[in-house]
Amino acid sequence: MTQLPQFSRELLHPRYWLTWLGIAFLYLLVLLPYPLLYVLGCGLGRIAMRFLKRRVAIAQRNLELCFPEMPTSEREAMVKHNFESVGMGLIETGMAWFWPDWRIKKWFDVSGLEHIQKAKDEQRGVLLIGMHFLTLELGARIFGIYNPGIGVYRPNDNKLIDWLQTWGRMRSNKSMLDRKDLKGMIRALKNGDIIWYAPDHDYGPRSSVFVPFFAVEKAATTVGTYLLIRSGKPHVVPFVPRRLPHGRGYQMLILPDVSEQMPLDSDVATAAAMNKVVEEGVLLAPEQYMWLHRRFKTRPEGEPSRY
Repeated sequence: MTQLPQFSRELLHPRYWLTWLGIAFLYLLVLLPYPLLYVLGCGLGRIAMRFLKRRVAIAQRNLELCFPEMPTSEREAMVKHNFESVGMGLIETGMAWFWPDWRIKKWFDVSGLEHIQKAKDEQRGVLLIGMHFLTLELGARIFGIYNPGIGVYRPNDNKLIDWLQTWGRMRSNKSMLDRKDLKGMIRALKNGDIIWYAPDHDYGPRSSVFVPFFAVEKAATTVGTYLLIRSGKPHVVPFVPRRLPHGRGYQMLILPDVSEQMPLDSDVATAAAMNKVVEEGVLLAPEQYMWLHRRFKTRPEGEPSRY
């Protein structure tokens, strides 16, 4: 388990100077008023579309696979709005890491806190289902302000970014766990902690099963959810941090406990049920979901790539 990181002199090495420059720019940028940040972030995303052609193609393909009946014009508009969200996601990362609590609260409307309180009253852990929205960093920060928990993450290869990311995420949370540390997650749930967990990405063939996700019949989906629910017996609470249009701020929607909807006969059944929960969450803000991730890169043996 990762505690609050200590700054190391190694992070001042010249190989990190360019990264430090970017961090300083982001820090200064997010001092601007939020309505201006909204305009800048959306504009940055539209510019990024011109340079990230491969990611644009991946987002288009994912939407085509998940929503085959969606008209082409609607899909193209969705991709444009999605990349505006990509630009905002960068700025929101700076907001999450550098803004004080009062400023984040000012722009958020929070609902559903009673679902977390119920788990606390029952002295049960909470498996907090945090889908990969582009508001991810900011959503984790606002949730932690009200209910500090334990984040699950993949350590960054860049030591400076890893230090900053961990420091930023722990401004309002207890600690961090490597996403491979399943035993640590189960232990935390049994101790009544909140574990922020994202089961919606393709993490490769190991420890995955193929179950439906939207219109895709065979989507590689982690079996970790099954193991965590079966062993930790937590409340299972999805939450969606969504950005409101026209720079009006954000909503954090904490949804009701779905643990009773999770069949535990097999890892396949649990994974399929969790994908249904994820689908419902995604549809609350589909243009803000991380469609540029190759969600369907892992295929059953012998089947061709979807990309």
